[in-house]
Amino acid sequence: MFFKRFKIRSYEVGLLFRDDEFLGLVPAGSHWFFDPLGKVRVDVVSQRDPWLVHEKLDLIVKSGALEGRAIVLDLKDHERALVWIDGRFSHILPAGRYVYWTGQKEVRAEIIDARKVRFEHEQFKVIVRSTMAARVLDVCTIPRDRAGVLFIDGRYTDTLEPGEYAFWKGPAEAKVAEVDLRETMVDVGGQEIMTADKVTLRLNAVVTYRIADARRAVCRTDDVRQALYRETQLVLRGVIGARELDPLLTEKDAVGREIEENVRRRAGELGLDIASVGIRDIILPGEMKELMNKVTEARKAAEANLIVRREETAAIRSQSNTARLLAESPVLMRLRELETLEKIAATGKLNIVLGGKGSEERGLVDKVINLL
Repeated sequence: MFFKRFKIRSYEVGLLFRDDEFLGLVPAGSHWFFDPLGKVRVDVVSQRDPWLVHEKLDLIVKSGALEGRAIVLDLKDHERALVWIDGRFSHILPAGRYVYWTGQKEVRAEIIDARKVRFEHEQFKVIVRSTMAARVLDVCTIPRDRAGVLFIDGRYTDTLEPGEYAFWKGPAEAKVAEVDLRETMVDVGGQEIMTADKVTLRLNAVVTYRIADARRAVCRTDDVRQALYRETQLVLRGVIGARELDPLLTEKDAVGREIEENVRRRAGELGLDIASVGIRDIILPGEMKELMNKVTEARKAAEANLIVRREETAAIRSQSNTARLLAESPVLMRLRELETLEKIAATGKLNIVLGGKGSEERGLVDKVINLL
């Protein structure tokens, strides 16, 4: 009754304690210990699970009994460990003390300095998808057609291409601001602007842009889209407000080019590349529309009247020229008379009735008879 028997299998190890003090390892086999006071304890652990977890691990490590039997990792605050078991990646370890048995399985550990915040490794994808990775790594994925602006402890570090990235937790704070590099449209609508001649109109414009400098777009303003919207508003008010209504309507393309130049200059400071700026609609007040319609109607009526008068003048001038030619050339006059009679005769029966007995009437009859 004063002895205790412990049986240790071939794949097990016994941890011998007396009065809570670690005394050493107990190998495989059956072992008897004299313990009249009940202070002897043997904790049997399996080496099939190579990770040794024990409440008195610090005492076991300090005793030196694990030398040649296990791998001891004592990771500082800035260190992390990558653990492979039997050639396959198993898990990531944060700072702390760890022990792995080497008797049953092949264990390999790689110590990483986490002060280099960005984690890079040839087996990156396997490692970041493993168990415990989320405890020590912040993993982010930047999709296609986007870029990531990396800040470490609030300072710009790098601009990341599309892909997957990981950063160690703890030593520093890493933050990635994602930026869309595709072309985007900003609709600047419903802008009420007063022209130089005191006419209030509503204007809708469209700006097409893309981000050319991701760092500048993130660092210069908190919201680059909203900043572009505000800058376009100011440019519209400056350009439209300096022109009267009639030149604005007749020189719409020139106004659009001036607006685009001003917006492009300011957008470049924000890291943007402007593809186009266009005025989509110019909406006049109701009474101004009626007035413009009346002006247009009067202008068209005047143009139509001018055209009619021009054509009448041309016709009179042509008739005058014809009369002068006929008066100057009796032969031409005779030909014209024959053409006229031919046209009349072609239309049907020709009846000529002449009356009177005077000499003048008789002379007219003779002329017609001679003409026929």
